[in-house]
Order: sequence, then C-alpha cells, then structure tokens
Amino acid sequence: MALVVYLRTVKELRGKGDRIAKVTFRGLSFFSRVLENCEDEARFEQAFRWPIGSQVDGDEMLEIQVFNYSKVFTNRLIGTFRMVLQKVVEEGHLEVSDTLIDDNNTAIRTSISIEIKYQTMDGSVKVWSDGEFLDVPDDCDGTFQFETDSLLSGRSQSSGTSPGRSIHGIPTFRKTGKGVFSAMKLGKTRISKDDHKKGDDPAILDAEDLDRKAMRLGGGLDPDTISLASVTAVTTNVSNKRSKPDIKMEPSSGRPVDYQISVTVIEARQLVGLNMDPVVCVEIGDEKKYTSMKESTNCPYFNEYFVFDFHVPPDVMFDKILKISVIHSKNLLRSGTLVGTFKLDVGTVYSQPEHQFHHKWAMLSDPDDITAGCKGYVKCDIAVVGKGDNIKTPHKANEPDEDDIEGNLLLPEGVPSERQWARFYVKIHRAEGLPKMNTSIMANVKKAFIGENRDLVDPYVLVQFAGQKGKTSVQKSSYEPIWNEQVIFTEMFPPLCRRLKVQIRDSDKVNDVAIGTHYIDLRKIANDGDKGFLPTMGPAWVNMYGSTRNYTLMDEHQDLNEGLGEGVSFRARLLISIAVEILDTSSADIMSSTEVQIEPVSNISESATGKMEEFFLFGSFLEATMIDRKIGDKPISFEVTIGNYGNQIDGVSKPASAKKRKEGGGESEEEETELIHNSSDEEADDDGDLTSVPSTPPMKPVITDRNYFHLPYFEKKPCIYIKSWWQDQRRRLYNSNIMDKIADKLEEGLNDVQEIIKTEKAYPERRLRGVLEELSTSCSRFVTLANKDQNLSGRTKLDKERLKSCMREMESMAQQAKTIRSQVKRNTVRDKLKLVFNFLHRLRFLADEPQHSIPDVFIWMISNNKRIAYARIPSKDILFSIVDEEMGKDCGKVKAVFLRLPGKKGFGPAGWTVQAKLEMYLWLGLNKQRKDFLSGLPSGFEENKATKGTGLQAVPPISLVYNMKQVFQLRAHMYQARSLFAADSSGLSDPFARVFFSTHSQVTEVLSETLCPTWDQLLVFDNVELYGEAGELRDDPPIIVIELYDQDTVGKAEFIGRTFAKPLTKMVDEHYGPPRFPPQLEYYQIYRGNCTAGDLLAAFELLQIGPAGRAALPPIDGPTDSDRGPILPVPLGIRPVLSRYRIEVLFWGLRDLKRINLAQVDRPRVDIECAGKGVQSALIQNYKKNPNFSTLVKWFEVDLPENELLHPPLNIRVVDCRAFGRYTLVGSHAVTSLRKFIYSPPDKTANNWAHTGDIVVNMDPEPNIKKMDTVVKIDAATDAVVKVDLKEKEKEKKKKKKKKGEEVDEEEPDESMLDWWSKYFASIETMMETLRAQEAALAEAEEREDLEIAAESTKPKEKSKEKKSSKDKKKIHDGTEKRPLRPKVDELMVYNKELECEFGNFEDWLHTFNLYRGKAGDDDDHNVVDDDRIVGRFKGSLCMYKLPLSEEITREAGFDPNMGMFQSIPHNDPINVLIRIYIIRATDLHPADINGKADPYIVIRLGKSEIRDKENYISKQLNPVFGKSFDIEATFPMESMLTVAVYDWDLVGTDDLIGETKIDLENRCYSKHRATCGIASNYSVHGYNVWRDPQKPTQILAKLCKEAKLDGPHYGPGGRVKVANRIFVGPTEIEDESGLKKQTEEHLALTVLRHWEEIPRVGCKLIPEHVETRPLLNPDKPGIEQGRIEMWVDMFPMDVPAPGPAIDISPRKPKRYELRVIIWNTDEVILEDDDYFTGEKSSDIFVRGWLKGQQEDKQDTDVHYHSLTGEGNFNWRLVFPFDYLMAEEKIVISKKESMFSWDETEYKIPARLTLQVWDADHFSADDFLGAIELDLNKFPRGAKTAKQCSLDMVLKEHELPSISIFKQKRVKGWWPFVARDENDEFELTGKVEAELHLLTAEEAEKNPVGLGRNEPEPLEKPNRPDTTFLWFLSPLKAIRYLICNRYKWLIIKIVLALLLLIMVGLFLYSMPGYLVKKLLGA
Repeated sequence: MALVVYLRTVKELRGKGDRIAKVTFRGLSFFSRVLENCEDEARFEQAFRWPIGSQVDGDEMLEIQVFNYSKVFTNRLIGTFRMVLQKVVEEGHLEVSDTLIDDNNTAIRTSISIEIKYQTMDGSVKVWSDGEFLDVPDDCDGTFQFETDSLLSGRSQSSGTSPGRSIHGIPTFRKTGKGVFSAMKLGKTRISKDDHKKGDDPAILDAEDLDRKAMRLGGGLDPDTISLASVTAVTTNVSNKRSKPDIKMEPSSGRPVDYQISVTVIEARQLVGLNMDPVVCVEIGDEKKYTSMKESTNCPYFNEYFVFDFHVPPDVMFDKILKISVIHSKNLLRSGTLVGTFKLDVGTVYSQPEHQFHHKWAMLSDPDDITAGCKGYVKCDIAVVGKGDNIKTPHKANEPDEDDIEGNLLLPEGVPSERQWARFYVKIHRAEGLPKMNTSIMANVKKAFIGENRDLVDPYVLVQFAGQKGKTSVQKSSYEPIWNEQVIFTEMFPPLCRRLKVQIRDSDKVNDVAIGTHYIDLRKIANDGDKGFLPTMGPAWVNMYGSTRNYTLMDEHQDLNEGLGEGVSFRARLLISIAVEILDTSSADIMSSTEVQIEPVSNISESATGKMEEFFLFGSFLEATMIDRKIGDKPISFEVTIGNYGNQIDGVSKPASAKKRKEGGGESEEEETELIHNSSDEEADDDGDLTSVPSTPPMKPVITDRNYFHLPYFEKKPCIYIKSWWQDQRRRLYNSNIMDKIADKLEEGLNDVQEIIKTEKAYPERRLRGVLEELSTSCSRFVTLANKDQNLSGRTKLDKERLKSCMREMESMAQQAKTIRSQVKRNTVRDKLKLVFNFLHRLRFLADEPQHSIPDVFIWMISNNKRIAYARIPSKDILFSIVDEEMGKDCGKVKAVFLRLPGKKGFGPAGWTVQAKLEMYLWLGLNKQRKDFLSGLPSGFEENKATKGTGLQAVPPISLVYNMKQVFQLRAHMYQARSLFAADSSGLSDPFARVFFSTHSQVTEVLSETLCPTWDQLLVFDNVELYGEAGELRDDPPIIVIELYDQDTVGKAEFIGRTFAKPLTKMVDEHYGPPRFPPQLEYYQIYRGNCTAGDLLAAFELLQIGPAGRAALPPIDGPTDSDRGPILPVPLGIRPVLSRYRIEVLFWGLRDLKRINLAQVDRPRVDIECAGKGVQSALIQNYKKNPNFSTLVKWFEVDLPENELLHPPLNIRVVDCRAFGRYTLVGSHAVTSLRKFIYSPPDKTANNWAHTGDIVVNMDPEPNIKKMDTVVKIDAATDAVVKVDLKEKEKEKKKKKKKKGEEVDEEEPDESMLDWWSKYFASIETMMETLRAQEAALAEAEEREDLEIAAESTKPKEKSKEKKSSKDKKKIHDGTEKRPLRPKVDELMVYNKELECEFGNFEDWLHTFNLYRGKAGDDDDHNVVDDDRIVGRFKGSLCMYKLPLSEEITREAGFDPNMGMFQSIPHNDPINVLIRIYIIRATDLHPADINGKADPYIVIRLGKSEIRDKENYISKQLNPVFGKSFDIEATFPMESMLTVAVYDWDLVGTDDLIGETKIDLENRCYSKHRATCGIASNYSVHGYNVWRDPQKPTQILAKLCKEAKLDGPHYGPGGRVKVANRIFVGPTEIEDESGLKKQTEEHLALTVLRHWEEIPRVGCKLIPEHVETRPLLNPDKPGIEQGRIEMWVDMFPMDVPAPGPAIDISPRKPKRYELRVIIWNTDEVILEDDDYFTGEKSSDIFVRGWLKGQQEDKQDTDVHYHSLTGEGNFNWRLVFPFDYLMAEEKIVISKKESMFSWDETEYKIPARLTLQVWDADHFSADDFLGAIELDLNKFPRGAKTAKQCSLDMVLKEHELPSISIFKQKRVKGWWPFVARDENDEFELTGKVEAELHLLTAEEAEKNPVGLGRNEPEPLEKPNRPDTTFLWFLSPLKAIRYLICNRYKWLIIKIVLALLLLIMVGLFLYSMPGYLVKKLLGA
C-alpha cells in the first residue's frame, strides 16, 4: 500500500526568495528541495511516497506547508493547504488545485496544484512502479528526507505514528552536534523543534543549528551529518541504500576467562533428622569441597570458606551448576546419607547486584522425595568474580544474627520464597539436515561390507537441565531421524538454572561426538509477571550451527558443535517443544523422585510448525577487497548457503513435502549445480522452477598492496540466488525486526545524548525528550503492527503469549517514556538517562526470538577448495516485508561485510585482521514477492541472465553489468591519532596508517616512537572509479577503512587498530564552500578486536572529477613549507585554529625505575613533548642517592587548537643518559587529556570571597541521626507516633539486648574498661548504620520514582505502598531505637575502601604518572592496568594556560616567578620520617593450603628494610585478627612505596604470598589533606582515646594558617575561635588523669581542623582518625581480590618531637568464664520403652549438655531409670569452662583440627548451650528424645513452673522477652525439649528444670564446686520413687510396687468377677439335682 503525492507548482507567491515546501501525512513529514530565487511561481515537480501499513481512513488529512526559506532565521510560513483524503480513498487518483490559508485560517491568493495517488494492494504480488505517472524518481537530486527518526529507516520513510494522530507531526532533523567524539553512534539525530507553533520549549537555536538546518533544507549536507566519525559516519543512512557495518571484529564468545567463585558456608539450621552429624558439600561442575563434620546437632556452625578457580569461556562458566548439599554422618568408610540439596547456576549469582549473595539462606530439598517439604537451611555467601570485577563485601566485623530466615532466602529478586515442584517436559520430535558424519573412505569400506549405502550417522538427543541429563533413543543410520520422545525433568519452579541445553549427538562405538548444540533460555520462553505464563515453546524448529559440514576425522572446530563460540555453518535442525506443569505434591499418585524419565509421545502433523513456503535469496557481490594475502593467489570464489540449500557438499533439493516435480524432470540438485558451474545454458524446469546459483565463479585475485588482494570485479558484479523451502514463520522475525529497529533508534539517540553531555554542548535534555517522544510513538506503533495476522498456521502457544506480553511491555514502555519525558529537566538528565538505558536492555531482550524459523545465511570464501573465512548474517536482517518497519535492517541494501576466521583461529591477533571485505547486497523473501528484489541496488546496471531465448523474464541475473560509472578524487586528511597500543618492547609504537577505499590503498609516513602520532598529511587518491548513479553515490558513498600499523625494522608491520569512515561527497555541480565544505576534523574510535584502541582525528572528502578533469577541483592549499618533500600537509581550512598556550611542568622526581636490559638506571632525565614543542628536566645525577629533580618548575610555549577536545596528548618520556652520549628510553606515558591541568583563575566573586563579615560555622557535634527524637512508630496503618522519654529508655535499657562493642555494665561506660577495640567496634556499628541509612534512602528514592512513574501511567500500586510502610516500620525501629542505647564512645572513621579512593589518590597537587614499556596485551578489557608493563613512575604536575595571563596573579604578595603557577609547594629535599603501620586484621583471605585454610602472617617492606612477622603467624585462619603495630624509619624520596603483604606460613617449603597492597607514602605525606596522622574526633590526654600526634591541635592549626597565609587563629572568650572570616565554637575544658578540669584551647583548634574544608580558598577535608580497608592482590592472579586488610599508617617527620608510644591494638584476650548448669528435674519426657512383662511405657531418662563447638566435652547426668510419668529427678551439676570475647559475643576455642595438625587452630563460635534428653538403653544405642539450644546472649526466660513451660518458648522465641546470661549471671526456670515428628513439625518431647550460673574464672576459683553431686558444695541426692531401682535387683519390691500402684483396682475387679463366676457355676451345677429332689419330693 502506498500514498504518493506529486507536488507540482505553487503560484502567485509574493516577493522574491527561496521557497521550500513540507508535506505531512500521518505525522511523517518530507521536505521538498529548496528553490532558490524564485519569484511568483515555484515549480517543485517532486513526488513524495508513503508506504503504509494500514488502510487510509477517509477522515485522515494531508497537509502541505509552503515556507520562505532562510539560511539564518527560522523559515517563515507563507501558507498551508490541508485536505481530507475521503475522495482519494474512494477514487484512488486525484488532481487538485486550491488556495492556501494563513495562520488565521483565511484564504490567501497563493495557490497550489498537486496530484495524489493511493493504491491498496492484495499484498503479495502487485507492487506498482513509481514511474507510473511521474518521470521523477522519488528522491530527486538529493532531496534530503527527514524521516521522523522513528524506527523506520528503509528505502521509504514510513510513518512512525498511528493513524488518526493529529497532523502536527514534528519533523526531526537528522543532525548531530559538532560530533567530535562521536564514536559508535550510527545515523545521528538531534531533534530541533521546527514547528514554531508548538509550545514545548522555545526553539532557541544556536547558530550551528541554523546553518545545519539551512544546509539540510538546501539539499546540501552539513559535514557533521555525515562525517560522524568512524562508524557513525559510515552509517548515517541517507538514501538508505547502504547499511551499517559492525566495527567489532573479533568473536567475543568462546574465549576462556579467569573466574574465581568463593563460597562461605556459615551455618545450617533446622536440618531435618534427629541428632545428626552434618557435613556440607559445595559442588561446582565436577569439583567438590567439604566442610568439617559437626557432631550431633541440627544447627551446626561452620564458617568455612571455599574458593574455586576456573579458566573457561563465560558461557561455560555461567551454565555450571553450583550445588550445596548437606550430608549426614559421612566418614571415610561410608558416603553418608543425603539430607537435602540446593542448586542454582553460576550465571544466576553473576547476575545479582555486585555478583554475589551475602548472608543468605539456601533452602534444602530432597531430590528423592519431592513430597517432603523443606529439609533445612544453609546460610552462605556466594560470590563470582571475573577479571576486573571488584566485589564490595559488606563489612565483616559484627553482623547481627539474621534470624529472619524467610526474609533472607538465597533467591534472586522476584523469585517467590515458596517454590513448588514442577515437571519440565522436553519433547523431541524429529531432526533433519544432519551432516554426513563419516568420511568417504569409511563409507566405501562400509558399503563393501554391508552392501548398501546407508546414512552414516546414528543420532540421539541429549538434554541437560539443572545438572541432570536425559537421552532419547538412538536412531540408527538416519539423516532425518524421528524420535517422538519426551524427556521429563522434575525441578523446583521457578528454577534457578536459566538455560536448557539440547544437543544432537552421533552415537559411536568409540566416542560419541556432538553434531550440534542449542541453548534455550528459560527467561525468554516464560514471563513471571502477574499476567505471565509458564515456560512453553513450540512445537518449533531450532537451528543448530557448528563446524563446517565436510567431515574430517579430527575436526578442529569440534568445540563449535559443543556450543562454544559462534557456529560457522548450519549443522541440523531439530523439532522440539517444551511444556511445564506445576505439581501438586500433596496428591497420592505422584512420583516422588526427581530421576529423569523418557517417554514416547505422539507424532505431530506436518503443518503444526507452519505452512511450507518457497523462499528466494538473492545476493550480489559489488566488491571484494582487503583479501588477506596469506591465502595465496589461487582463484577465489564465494559460497552463500541458507540451511543446507546452496551447500556444495550436500545441497538439498526441495523438501519431500514440497516436491511436485514431474517424474524424470528433476535431476538431483547436485547435478544442477554442476551444470551451472559449467554454465551450460541449462533449461529451467517446466514449471518455471529455477535452479540455484549458490556461488560466484572462481576468479584470480589482484594485488592491492603488500597486505591485501582484491578481486577485479570492476563493472561486472557476480550474483547468487538460492531457492529454499521453509515453514512460513515470518511474523516472528517481523516482530523481532520492529523491536530491533526501535532499540537501534533508541541506542543511537542515547549515544547522542551522552555525546552532548560529554562534549558539554547545550540542551542535552531536549535531545533526550526527543528520544523519549520517539520511543513512545514507536512503541505504540509496534502494538498496531504486531497485532495483524493472528491466524497463521503454526502459531504456537509461545507465539501468542509472547505477542501479548510484548504488547503489554511496549504499551507500558510507551506510557513510561511519556512520563519520564515530562520529568526530564536540565538537572535530571543523567538520572533519567540511566532509566532509559533500562528500556534499551529490555527491548533487546524482548527482540530476541526463542523460536527459530529461517536459518542464518553463511558466506564462505573458498580458495583452492579450502574454506578460508566466513561471515554469518542473521536471516531476519535481510528479510523482506512490504511494511517498512518489519523489513530486516539490511534487506535490499548494500552492506560492508567483513569475513573472519572460523572458531578458535579467530581469537587473538588472528581475529583482528580482516580476511576479506565484501560490499554485498542481499535480499530474502517469499518467492512470490520476488518482483522487488533488485530495487535496492545502486542504480545504473543491466542484468545479465544465464538463460538465453527462453523468453522467461523471471530468471534472476547471474551478474550485473554497470554501465554508469563516476570518477572521483578522494582526499584523506590524516591529522593525528592518540592513545594507540604500544606494539614495541620500548612501550611505544612506530605507527603509520593505511587508508583503503574501494580497490585503492595508500599509507601515511611512519612516525617513530610515539603513541600519539601527528601525521598532518593529506593522502590523495586519484581516479577512483565508482559504479552507479551520481546522486546515489553522493548520498551513500562506500566506506573508507583505515588501518593502523606499527612499522618494524624486520618482519611484517604489526596491526594495531582499525576504524571506518564515510567521506563527504561533492558532485561536479556543487559549490565547494561553506557550510558543507571544507570538511571538519572528527574523532573516529579505533578498535582492535573488541577493545577500543585509541582515536583517529581525520577528515575525508570525495570530489567528483567532471569533464573538465582534475583542474576543476578545489586547489589544495597547504602551508608552504617544502621541507616535507612530497608529503602534503592537511590544508588550512581543515586543520584546527591554533592559539598560544604556556605549559608549566613541575618536575618532582622519579620512583621505582626498573632495570633496563639488566642495567640499572643511574642518570635519568624526563622529556616532555606536546605538539612538537617540549622541555627537558634537569638530569638526576645519582638516581640511587636522590631520585628527585633539582630544578622544580620549567615551562614551554606551544600552539594548540582552540577547541579543547582537539588538544593533542602530552608525552612524558624518561631516558637514561649513559656514558659516551648514549641514551636509552626507560619508559613513557601519554597524558591523553590535558583538560584537568588547565588553570582557571580563582573566582573572586564566589561566595567565599564575597563576605567581608564573619560567618559563624554551624557545627553539629554529632551527626543528625543521633539528635533525632526517639520516635517509635506503633503501627503502619495509623500514624500515631509515641515519643519516648529518654529517661524511660534508660530504665528499659536493662531489659534490652546488649549492643555490640559494649562490654560495659548497664549504666555508664567505665573508662577503664574501654580500649581501642571499643572505639573500633562502635565505629563499625556507625558505618554499618550510615550504609544502611544510605541504602534505605536510595531505595526510597527509587521507589518514589517508580511510584511516580507508575502513578502517572496507571493507578498507584497499593501493594508497593504497603510493603514500604512495613519497611519504614522496621527502619524506624532499627535506626532510632538503637541509637540512644549506645554508650558514648569516641569513634574513628572506618573506610571500607582505600584512603586513596576517598581523597582522589592524594593527587591534589602532586600527580603520579605511570611509565610504560613493552607491548600492550591483547586483553578484552583495558580497564585492568598491565602492571607488568609499568617500569616506574614520574611524579610531577602540569599546568597550562592561554597567553597572555592576567596580571592580578603575578602581582600577589610573595609571588615567586620561578615557581610559576606552583606557588607554596614544599621543597623536594630528602626528609626522614618515622612510619608507624597499624595492622588490625585481614578478612576473606584466599586459602593457600590444601585444607582450604591458610596460616597468615604479615610482611612489611619499605625500601631496603623488611619486617617479617613470621613467628606470630595465626594458625588456620582466613579472617585473622593481627592487632599489631610496626615502626620503620624511612627517608623520602628514596623509600616511599610501602608494601604490606600477607604470607602463608608453611612448615616445609617456602611461604606463599597470599596478597599484598602498596601504599605511596610520599603523596600522603605531602598532600594538603594532611594524611600523616589522622585527626581524632576528640582531644583527650589519657585513656583509650589519647591524642597520638606529637603536635597538639593548636600547633597544627597555627602551622596550617601560616602556610596558607590566613589570618588567625584568634581564640576569643566563650569558646570561640576565628580563622580567616569564619568563627567556630567549641568546649574549652579538659580532664586529666586525676579528674581535674583545666582550661585549654585544644578542643577549639580541633573543631576548626575537623571543619577545615569550610575555610575559604584553601580549605580541604583533613584526614580524620581512621581505619582503611585495602584489597590484597596477587600478581599471579591480576585483577582478582585475594582478601582485604584493615589498617592505617601514621607518619611523623623526624624534625619534630618524637611521638609517644604506639597505641595498643593487640587483639582482646578472651575472658575465661565458667558456666555451671544444674539439672534439677525433668517432666513430661516422652516414654520410649515398653516393659517386657507388663508392656507399659517408661523411659530411662538422662540429660546431656555441651557448649557449641565443644562436643568432645559433653557431660551426662546419671540415669533416672524407669520413669513412668516422664518425670526425672537429677540434682546434677554440669560444669563448662570456656573463653569468651565480650565484644564479638563469640566463644573462642583452640584445638587441633586433626591428629596430624602441627598446631592448634583458633575458632570463634557463637555461645550456645545445647541440652538434650535421652533414653538410656543397655544393649542397644541410646535413643534421642529431644533437645533445646540456648543462645547464652539471648534466650527466653525460663518458665516458673512446668505447667507454664510450652512449645511457644521455642517457636515464638523472638516475641518473648529474652535475657543474656552475661548480664543476669544466674537464671533458673523450666525450658522445653523439642524434636521434629514425621511431618517435620516441632513437637514437645519433655521439659527440663535447670539453673544456669555464670562465673568469671577468678570467682570460680574462689568458690569451686564439684561435678555431678560431688564435693565441694555437693547437691543432695534426688528423691526418686522406688521403681527407678531395677526389677532384677529387688524383684519382690518391684512386683509389689507394680501390683499395688498400678493394678490394684484391676485385681479387685478380677476377684469380684471370679467370685461371681464361681457362684453362677455352682448354681448351674447343683440346680438339676436340687430340682429333681424338689420334684420327686425327696
């Protein structure tokens, strides 16, 4: 369908001027060309065409506006013509003339005449030609079409808005900023509001906007539009005949990378089973690691750390399954019984924030019994670190016990905590197109034996999911196997394993090989939203790709078949379907095991996957250049295949289902191919079927230059075409294409916005609004398009569901985009940009279609019968559709295709070089839509067909002959490059650039030893012949490839990078002048492989050579210096405008220079060079003695471009001056951006100067959070707030849980009890709280944002509000309730990173430049610094400013002209310093020993001195607490790099380095932040917080003021001090040891120091007393953290008084305690035994107890035999001595790990007492009845009586008041014993009355007690009933007791019954005699 408007003339115009018209339909506008100087009549004679997706409605409108065009100002509207299209819709063709109307809707005299044509169509065949009533092509002479940058690019610009939208479409101009850095943005756009009546925001256009517009409308193209730098340029589609090339060459997948997975198993809880000995096994892939075994406990505490190292490709890594299982009683002999497992794949962990789960509970389930519920929980940390990831570990010190298991489950966000079991059905139907898997030799052998030629492959399918595998049966000898089987997995749903792997394998006696592999991502075939659907797929074909199809015994690309890396050829396709069914585990007939099952399924019909259609693929090779010369000069041909069609080995004919050939009429495809190659004119088949021509004729290559060949196609371009048959599932690809186009558009827009921000241009927010506007219209457009043909055959459930969910997503995205658009303000651009990037990821995710249809197209270059290189083109990219948005982005366009080596050959340097560059045209569509297939080719060709004289017009051409050719001159202005790779061992390169255009190439000169070459060279390519029409070439010239090489004296030049560019074209008839010419220099991003490798600054212009020859071209006016010989410099108009700058260099010194060629560096010098000018430092006479420079400041003047972005880099080089005038290069550094060194004079008007009055600085002694009223929210629903008075709080405090870090008694902290650790723990607590508060604030802000967006798009989401309020409740409880309870302890700052990160590396005036030498690595990521390339460091600084400088500065008092801008800088003479290093502890060390532990100790190195603290190693610890300080004396600058290393002690062999951290002390020492000694928060002269600096605060302050030339400090009365014009207030008294108060000014001075950043002009933050956390790194494992160390460094210059002794930070010694537990009685213990004689229930009760971690020390009471009621009396005392760390609330145990251990290991374990009740048995094992575990810090108060004691004390532990034995000291009460019954529910199994008494070791010594009932202080014997004595000791007694007690009434009843019986018996016995007597009367 299309609407064509032919605009003829506009008459009766007033005045004279340039006219332009704008035609709008459905919101999409086209502009006509500009008619210059026309008077009353404007003859446009121009056609505009809109292809349309949906019928035109009768009430839609067409609008034409006519403007007076102005180059400078906005175009002025003359009048508008609007017309309703009703008549057009009815008649289809209409000619109209009418008058225009002006703004006020009144008619004016001007009239317009147009012709309109509207064509509906039946869709498939008839497409009418544009030329039907016009002889003008629709894009005549380069009219630039402004397509609304909606998603629609394509040959025709179609509408981006839905029909019925108002006719005010806003045209968007394609434009770019003066895109300097426009790296990869292709087709740049920037919206400028043209419609002046729109009130969005005033269309203020800067001049560049106007000239841009002017040119645009003038049909001219502004340089920026096109030369958007490298690819940008390449890809700005103008006439849409070309599509974008991709610059990243190297395949990214399949390359192995380093990964480290660390798993910490902390503890397990609620394990199901009685009295077990659990072990946790962690398994990743095939590696297993076990924890130690804990005895008889259901809640073991492990805290063990495991590390797994892998070196595999990312895909393999992320598919590995991580399995955590708990095993019961495993030992050497038995493997143990599995309690439960939990599994997830590594990818799930990696996709978490920070790549980790921290302190989460994994829920265990039993794979053999899915009806059972949860089998327990394991608490663990899991982190996955790739190279260069850094993981922020939450601070380790003292986490609260997260008892809330349900709230902290180990599951990704959004997965419900209750997961159900589900069955995953994978149905495998059949496969086709399998390759021949045996070589022809084997085939012949087999044929000889078997006698028939059978298919030589025995395929079966292997399905892997969640660590389980299922196989189908093997189908013997079949290329088209049919299985119809289903593989059933049982797994939790939603599964935590994201990919399902389906692999076809060939079964073989020796080893099975993979034929092809396909991964199915479950997230793509399911949707977890509330309207989502379970995973479902198919029945659909999946295509498998892998190695090439010619079979060899040793396939070098076998990896590709296993699914590693990108497949290089089609292997097979497999028909599968997937379904999931959630199981109801409560039903009886369910299979409870999770074994994989295989079942047969019924066959599915042919049509189930869609209707078979005939597809036609056409391709034309317009150019083949840059063919690597290594290939050799044998003839080269190209083969194109789609599936197996076109494949020469096993080409396929029509599939059986589509065969309608006549008998005998169809010889097989192979023969046909043969015929074509011999190009005999074979007949087309009777029904007009074409044979395929899949490859080009072989042709000998011709030499281009020393690296490359090209094929001499010239005007004759070979073509290929292939017919193939596939199920028609185009709709899937269409939807995918629409979304991809939306995403491309969006990405382009976002890159633009980033560009605008980066180059600091005006109005990024406008561009972002435009992008969002576009996004929302395109998304709405998707909804209309995708909703079309719903009733196709072969639509699967997934198709329907995906469509629904995509439409929902797109609608909501459109809505959100609108909302965000309205919120974009100047200041929120960056935040909103982040949000919009999420849309982009979402779109890319949605666009990826999981169900394949047409396989990808492969292009192979074949030389000498070898397959050399390939390209793979997704079929959707070249698929044709009549609806523009649905068309593939490269369909019917010329695309630059780069071929690359297959498989592993393509990794590394081999993958960087281009194997060949093709200019290719491809078209794929239904055969019946074939009519259009040539329409996108550059015009000007004739078809050359193979068939002669058959009269069949339908045959496609086998080659195209271009009879139109244009001749051009290309001028490449190569100015400079920067940040190139170092390719030589010197750390530099000798770069030159090679420019390729079409079949020509030229090189620049070689510049030696630089990474930032300025070639300043113009390369001229003469007589470049390009084929095609002039107009098209102007808009769409071919791309230019620029390659950079490093010249080597011997051997071949080494490749260091590549970039693309598009030239700016000038035709003969155009004027060479502004605004388009001359072109401007642009930065083009250079790539090597997949990584950026610098930038190229260049400009390219392509000038048509007309009949007049070269003389008519614009002259080349370069500078006249002829000293460069034949080399032409870049002409004046193009090179940048320069100004004079002065660059001052501060030379401070050189550090850590390594040896060069084994010789030490002795007399180094630094050379600084920038833009050809430079300066040399003074020579350092003796590097060993003093590595600093004698002259500090030097300067040089240089001419640099005005535009800062074009500034060349500055090179720093260090050379060593050797004897006899020889120089050796030591290393070099390129400062790429001088921006941060540009001097800006201080702004006198800024607020800190303006105030002449004094300002009182407001000081908060405490952070605000502490001053908050203590507010407790009672209930989330009501807003009632209760203020709690603090005094009440104090009372409550006793009951409250004791805070960490507080080993203080109830009320006030006792000074003497506090030590440095109190301060440390209090500070960590504060840090955790601030972190939590920050997180909460962030979360809240995000939530608010989401709510806003949601509220604007839908009604507010109630759910999230409720959630939030409950969070708030928690938060308020956390925050405010805790604070007042903490005693006041002075704190320090704990930084959870290096100090350098907080304070800008201490480069406030002294910068460190790393010197590099040696080749750059070829890693993918350059964010990892190549440490091994660093050969030293240069310390110094730069300052640059424009000349002349204002005089104010130089006139200031005390200005030293020698120091230039570097005033007030200390001198660099050597100074002696005392360094004091405090090491607190290390966390998460990488294990170094086999047992998964390490024995760490500290080594400190500084210069020559080294301290090895080897004897104090800490045994078997990965979290050692060192608590040590070390003193070293050093002399700066000789010894300034401090290394703190952690080594692992080994009994035999050398000790291994675990990790080290390096600190540059010199920068710290000289920094303005005063990093010598941190400033404490309070000044005190004694106690734990004693002032450690030898200088008191007053002295420090006085010195700072003097150095900064500040007025002050003046101390005033009333605790005030004045510095400059700021006044500070503070306390003035201090207390000494004896408690006397004295007056002092120190507090005041300290207050100023702590707020020094508020002092005007010189203020900066001074470093507080602190602890920094530094990562430990190991050179062997670059970039991966090996643990962290907490430490700080103090430095004291030796020329001031010596400091006091070091602070004692030695680890706290655990305190010795004794816990005495008296078991008084038990009650209601369940009865286990049956009596032998009487069968009654009884139990022989005893109680066992131990402290966690000391199971060996378990103690039992005696046995209370034969309790019949469950009551037991013991009066038995258990005594447990233990060592306890108050601050950490942990028990410390030292014990040998095993009998082989060398020494004891220290463990820290929570203080938990376990009591168990048992039933004693004589001959069998004792039976476990129940247990209770009491956390001694927090356990429920015992019940007063046995009656009150219930199960709730365990179940509802959190709600009950809890006590701590460390506070109470003595507790007595009843506690319940519990065990789990069969259903895993807790049941009460008894009660115990116990008394707990805690004493310190001293107290215990004073009053000792005996164990059990022994002396001293014996307990009295229990009063036990007699039955407890055993029956065989006193049988009579026992029997009496039994009979009397139990059976008394029973016996009485039996006796009575017997008497009764006897009486009845006697009665019956004597009655007959008696009767006889009576009767006879005897």
